[in-house]
This record gives sequence, C-alpha cells and structure tokens, in this order.
Amino acid sequence: MSGPHPSVAATRTAVREMLDGLELGTRVWVACSGGPDSLALAAATAYVSRKEGYFAGAIIVDHGLQPGSAEVAQHAADQAKAAGIHNVFIEKVVVGREGGLEAAARNARYAAIENRVNEEGGINPQILTGHTMDDQAETVLLALARGSGARALSGIPVRRGRIIRPFLSLRRKDTLTACQQQGLDPWMDPSNELVDGPRRSALRVRVMPALVEVLGPGVVSGLARSAALLQADADELERQARSALLSSDAAVQDDAWRCDVLSSLPDAIRSRMLKMLAEKKGAGPMTAYHVAAVDALVSSFRGQGPVSLPGGFEARREYGRLVIAPSDTIDDA
Repeated sequence: MSGPHPSVAATRTAVREMLDGLELGTRVWVACSGGPDSLALAAATAYVSRKEGYFAGAIIVDHGLQPGSAEVAQHAADQAKAAGIHNVFIEKVVVGREGGLEAAARNARYAAIENRVNEEGGINPQILTGHTMDDQAETVLLALARGSGARALSGIPVRRGRIIRPFLSLRRKDTLTACQQQGLDPWMDPSNELVDGPRRSALRVRVMPALVEVLGPGVVSGLARSAALLQADADELERQARSALLSSDAAVQDDAWRCDVLSSLPDAIRSRMLKMLAEKKGAGPMTAYHVAAVDALVSSFRGQGPVSLPGGFEARREYGRLVIAPSDTIDDA
C-alpha cells in the first residue's frame, strides 16, 4: 500500500514537527483564507490532530474588501470541512486605513482571530498560518527595499507567541499540489496575480520570476536561509541589549541616561537599547528613523534640538544626559 503523495507527506511532517510535544487536547486553530497554502495547512492539521489527539479548528476572516467576499469566505469554510476540520468560524471585520490597506487588513484579521481563539478558550490554544518559503523570500526583498535593519530582514518568524508557521520550509507549489492530491478546491485570489496590484503582488508576478531567471531557482531558498541566519543574529543582539538595559543602573540619574555611558556601547547594542528604552517609557512604535535620531543625540551631538517620538513623546539631551518623556513634560521642564 503506497503512502501519501510527497507534497501531502511534506505538509503533514511540517505540521507534526511544529506541534510536537503539545499537551493532549491542545486547541489548534488554522487561520484559513481558503487559498492553497492555508487549505493545505488545514488538511495537514486535521490529519495530525486526529493522530496526536489535538482539537483542530479553522477561522476564516471576511474582510469585506472585494465583491463576493462572503461567498469566498463560505467556500473557504466548506473546503476546510472537506479537509477534515469541522469546527469552523467565519469572522467578518471592518478594515480601516491606518498604516495602509494591507497593514490595516492584516491587523483586523489577526485581531479577529485572536478574539475568537480567546472566546473559545481550551487547552493552550495555538494559531497556525500558511506562510510559505515564497512568502518569506518576498518579505525579505520588501524589507531590503525599505532599507530595514536585521530584525526586518530576518523576515517572518517561525513562532511568535502562540502563532506558528509550519510551512516556511515549503514552497508554494508544494501546497498547491497537496490540495490537488487531496481533492480540495482552493480559492485563487485574483489580486495576487495583478501586475499593477498591491506591491507584494507585483513583486510576486514580476520581480521574483526575473530573479529566478537571472539567479536560478535557488534564489527563493537562499533568501529564506538568509532570513533564518539574520533572525538568529537579531535575537542575540536583542538579548544583549536587554541585558545591557537591565545592568545599566549606573547610567541612570534622576530618570535620565548618561550619554557618555551609552555612547561607549557597541553601535548594534546601543541602537537596540535606545529603542527598548523609548518604548519602555511609552513611546512607539519606534522606526529606524526615530532610533537613528535618538542615537545621534547620544553619539554625535551637535547641539540639535528635541526629537519627536511616536505616542506624544520627545527625546532631548540635557547636561550630558538623555531624557525621554511626554512632550508636555519636557516643554514644561
């Protein structure tokens, strides 16, 4: 008796490895759009959950951004059930515009999923998403184009809190084949194929094929490997920055930081430490621009004035010390 198709086996193995060691009865939720990646994930999760004793569920989010979105969501729910998951929820959300449509949709989606998971409760609930190696490569290229640092270039993490991404080692073609082999009918989002559509779609349709043609098929896996290496580096640098933050009592006087002590730290540690310091005070989210401006107050001060920070905060240098506080507090000082 022959086993499953290699693509089906690969999806099941990926999910099994990511869920290994979880308690019997753990709730495992699949964030399912109905596309090939999340539908293959639903099928693999259903299979592994039956074998390992987990409770599997699926959550579909209807963003309401395209005509017929309700029908697409219902089709996704039907296919998730065909894949073996019968505990399925459809969550309808209203998408704002803050940070751009793509970011707003992502924020609304994750908020709806988290809310549903919290409402359902159960043992140690986990959330699985279907991001693939191709998604990872695209994310790295987008971060590179923005001039981002190591954390952004490290791409999509395999784990973040209770969110798990088992398919970062698999290609998009593997998930499509897995769906075909299991008789599933994934929804093919037309916006993913628009040359003049969202930036990621244009990257997927125009840039990635050109890179593969010029650099060879290994470019996708190469970008993914680079992301994994940078993720390990970024984790270690942030660990060192947190350690420096905790052990730097001598640098703090009257809730201000001595710039000579801060400037003596390695650049990579200091910049991360300043970001943590500002966000701990309540400023944020801090961008690379904000961090660089605060760092200039510490390491290359030329008499520049206060730096405005997100959240109504400012940073300024006073008598050789760095002060970060709400803008009205600094103005009144």
